Amino acid sequence: MESELRTMSIPEPPFEGACLCGAVRVRVTASPLLTVACHCRDCQKFSASAFSLTTMFPSDSFSYDGELVLGGLRSVERAHYFCKSCLNFIYSQLKGAPERVNLRTSILDQAASFEPFLEVMTEAKMPWVDVPAVRSYSRFPETPEELQSLMRDYSKR
Repeated sequence: MESELRTMSIPEPPFEGACLCGAVRVRVTASPLLTVACHCRDCQKFSASAFSLTTMFPSDSFSYDGELVLGGLRSVERAHYFCKSCLNFIYSQLKGAPERVNLRTSILDQAASFEPFLEVMTEAKMPWVDVPAVRSYSRFPETPEELQSLMRDYSKR
């Protein structure tokens, strides 16, 4: 279900960050499309936490320096990239959405500024977790139009 819209202050791009060991540096030159907390069991295991945080950016605004490896639960539909040295999760790319990257929010130097606007997979949410997301789904948005609507709402915050 949806909760009321509230204002979140996000700094202006560019955004930079690095993996745990610093071997991979990232840079993003555009504003985020959406910020997401995912409560699915895969993300819980990936992040060794109750949920993962993702910030979606346009692909053409994202760049990195350093060596990445494919890892995690991947398929022809999705690829997860990790630092080759420390194995820190950096970003995901979905085959059906080449126009955007799903960057792990914690990689960014200003990670605390990217409060989740959307939470997904709340059906797997740990009962003691409270995320301040503005929109919430028991699974995922069902259509590309619904996702576009969420990104529009996010851009208005």
